[in-house]
Amino acid sequence: MSDSGDRMRVVVYYAIWAGICAVVAGLLMALIHTTFFAFVPSRVAFMATLAGGLAVTAAIAAGQAAVILVTGSLLVRLGYTLGLTVLLGLVVGAFDFAMNLVQLLVPALEPGWPWDLAILAVATVAITLCGAQRATASAA
Repeated sequence: MSDSGDRMRVVVYYAIWAGICAVVAGLLMALIHTTFFAFVPSRVAFMATLAGGLAVTAAIAAGQAAVILVTGSLLVRLGYTLGLTVLLGLVVGAFDFAMNLVQLLVPALEPGWPWDLAILAVATVAITLCGAQRATASAA
């Protein structure tokens, strides 16, 4: 039971770390969007646009963390553990940043919110599965 609990603890820490990485990526994108691509006639409009971007970013990052928790929980039940979680969290953030940057620079590639969220969920599951390793029996 302790081994399974330890593996689940890794999943929880990974979900928190990936959420932080996604928020940082979203913060950078919100700053780039608000500074260079949004019409903001005043400082108040700038802050409102930036705050709106941050709120959306936090919500998406929370959703990605939830996807990681579900995927990780299933992996733990199947006898897997997650490795390289620091790198996986950075990859989640990098994917978020790259996807948003491409859509910002080429608006025709913006498929809409439902598709954006589906792409992020599938990518998060795929990244998490890349870190899955068969758990080894502990030498007791």
